Amino acid sequence: MWGAVAAPCLLPAAWLLALHAGLLAGVNITSPSALVRGTAGKAALLSVRYASASPDKPVVKWQLKRDKPVTVVQSIGTEIIGNLRPDYRDRIRVLENGSLLISPLQLADEGAYEVEVSITDDTFTGEKTINLTVDIPISKPQVLVASSTVLELSEFFTLNCSHENGTKPTYTWLKDGRPLSNDSRLLLSPDQKILTITRVLMADDDVYSCLVENPISHGRSIPVKLTVYRRSSLYIILSTGGIFLLVTLVTVCACWKPSKKPKQQAEPPPPDYTEQDEEHPKHEAETIPRSTDHDRKAPLALYILKEQDTPAPQEDSPPPAGRSPGRGARRYHRSPAPTRPPRSPPGSPVRSRTAPRLLRATGVPAIREQEEGSTLEISA
Repeated sequence: MWGAVAAPCLLPAAWLLALHAGLLAGVNITSPSALVRGTAGKAALLSVRYASASPDKPVVKWQLKRDKPVTVVQSIGTEIIGNLRPDYRDRIRVLENGSLLISPLQLADEGAYEVEVSITDDTFTGEKTINLTVDIPISKPQVLVASSTVLELSEFFTLNCSHENGTKPTYTWLKDGRPLSNDSRLLLSPDQKILTITRVLMADDDVYSCLVENPISHGRSIPVKLTVYRRSSLYIILSTGGIFLLVTLVTVCACWKPSKKPKQQAEPPPPDYTEQDEEHPKHEAETIPRSTDHDRKAPLALYILKEQDTPAPQEDSPPPAGRSPGRGARRYHRSPAPTRPPRSPPGSPVRSRTAPRLLRATGVPAIREQEEGSTLEISA
């Protein structure tokens, strides 16, 4: 009975002794690390070593474990057999010891790689599995808040830890440089990226920062100061500011006076030229007709005739009948017809005081008084 039981137990030991004695040949594969962390865009080395008693070149086969294994490369020694897949072309190299070099890395290269090394003379094939991770480094994170000040007893104040780049991030919130304590008021999102303070207290007035890590890098944000105001203090500040603003508005309104601009009087239309007696103003006014469109289109030259002083009348000359002695009355004569009026006697005040004058306006014919006949001529 004991002999029947002992025979199966001694069988594995016999195999090991035979292998150690060289009766059975095999390939032994070792690896310095079963996990390799790579960075996207850089190189990664899946390092192995094999040992064999055969001098022949080994046949090396690397596979990526998926639902269906994907052959990455197959070689005899360092010489690649067959064609590589398009996504591995110009990025794969097999070293003499069977190691696999991938450069540059892509995120799709992540996974578990299995290597098989076999030699024709060897009975057993050596196998080894190495896990490869590919990540993007974490960029500088920052804490985003709606406002750096908050009122006491406010609800649901949030802090967001944001960063642009990085894969597989893990978040840790720090208060005053130390991890947050267990507090039911502090809620974290499932990925711990967002911190929510459900009810703000004065104890929350502090400095906050976030730490972001992944397998190949880490980053820490610049601390953000959160200031918490008491409600009573805020009421005092608002009431004081409101009173000051009210007093200022009342003072400004009391001192301000609207500017009274004088109403511009409508300018009367230009008066028509009249001829009147100085002693009887506006009683014998005569109107000169305005120029026609033809006169406006072709205005004539205007002549300015200066008033010429005539010798004063002699004292012994009697004044004309019906006129009181003294200041002579100025009269403008207008000839309605081309007939000449009778001449005044020499030395008459009417003749001495009637000097040629010009009454003019834009587009109006020049009016000229001649001294000889004391008549008014309208020249076109």
